[in-house]
Amino acid sequence: MGGGLRCEAFGVSDLIIGLTVVAIGTSLPELASSISALRKKEHDLVLGNVIGSNLFNTLGVVGLAGVIAPIDAGGEVLSRDWVVMAVLTLAMAVFAIGWRGPGRINRVEGGALLGVYLAYTGYLVYTIVQTSAG
Repeated sequence: MGGGLRCEAFGVSDLIIGLTVVAIGTSLPELASSISALRKKEHDLVLGNVIGSNLFNTLGVVGLAGVIAPIDAGGEVLSRDWVVMAVLTLAMAVFAIGWRGPGRINRVEGGALLGVYLAYTGYLVYTIVQTSAG
């Protein structure tokens, strides 16, 4: 008899929990090390940390989970989440390669990426509220 609350009790899918709470919790150590590297002007370490972490999470974690048990990807993963991930990955690549000068992500571009992330998270919360209310 577990005393923990289940996601379904609040009308929140496991996918939404993974896209928000788990993603933030697992990314905070990378954020801390990236901020530390930025203060030391180690920009390559920051970029390597972001790319390496995303590659490992996408390929290593999902691959290992798929080996242990098959994973059913819902329709929203392909229609909503995959498209958002692909567009933001492309935007970050364009920003990092540099479309106006040397390859660096400036404050405006970083703010744009952060703004899109916050909007996406807000949209996820909105869909939870709408699903719960309706």
